[in-house]
Amino acid sequence: MGIQVTDLNLLRDQLLARRHKLEAATVKTQTANLLHLLEEVDKALERVEVGTFGECEDCRGTVEAERLLADPLTRFCLGCLKPAQQRLLEQDLELAARIQTGLLPRRNFSAAGWSTSYHYEPASLISGDYCDLLYDDDHLYFMVGDVSGKGVAASMLMANLHAMFRALVPTRLPLEELVEKANRIFCGSTLPTQYATLIVGKADNRGQVEICNGGHPSPLHIGWNGTKVVEAGGLPVGLFSDLKFSASRIKVEPGESLVVYTDGLSESESPAGVPYGDSLRALLNACHSLSPQETIDRCIQAVLAFRAGSPRLDDQTMLVLRFSPEGRSGMQ
Repeated sequence: MGIQVTDLNLLRDQLLARRHKLEAATVKTQTANLLHLLEEVDKALERVEVGTFGECEDCRGTVEAERLLADPLTRFCLGCLKPAQQRLLEQDLELAARIQTGLLPRRNFSAAGWSTSYHYEPASLISGDYCDLLYDDDHLYFMVGDVSGKGVAASMLMANLHAMFRALVPTRLPLEELVEKANRIFCGSTLPTQYATLIVGKADNRGQVEICNGGHPSPLHIGWNGTKVVEAGGLPVGLFSDLKFSASRIKVEPGESLVVYTDGLSESESPAGVPYGDSLRALLNACHSLSPQETIDRCIQAVLAFRAGSPRLDDQTMLVLRFSPEGRSGMQ
């Protein structure tokens, strides 16, 4: 799919802003690199004006929209890159994947009486899913999100979310205000067409949990009396800067768990095109006595069996948090 008109207008503004900065820089010093970048920006603006922006200069096909959003100076589609350029791109993607893996929380993280485990599986080399765990002020914060789009642009926004919450959690704002501030920052640093569904939770060592939901699949509470949906609603972050968010509050008893996941899991399809959907909730009813890692293993195995070889089209993330109050103090 080619670049949309709204995205094209925004990219034009981005290019003009970049040109202004480069022009100001060349007044002070005219290095070859600055002059080359200025020339590339002017050529990109010319392509916008004549209607060839996003057209591969080699095959005249369409340059991938996600690559244009990540770099408006891109002039060739993936199929027309020279072998050396393809190798460089592959190396960049592999580096991005390693960096992204480094942003994930520690495995088997435990804090405030909670033990956790997660599954994080990109559909390709890099992912637009977001998963993080933080311990601050005797509370365990947990975040799971799904950025719109795929590829490099989505992975960059995932890193943006990671940095924002790492900076905002220590401010110890009430959860609703924390998410509202994150939304304002996210709106100011992304294109209007970019957004993310998001769960942000805060749990203490008494089993009290607050959850803000920004347009994300509802978390599931594996309780002694079955698995229940944690009802909470709201729009995704990044759509409007003045959004207000509310938090749901639940009590989790010792031995009970919370499950947060992205729709890449629930929307996995069978060979006949049937989505996995509510089967996840039914499966979790049989996972009450399992550890977080055992719960994840059983769910992933069930989804793989359901797909029966059909392709996985989206990133998959699943986070399980089990309340184990015997380990209440501190972080492990």
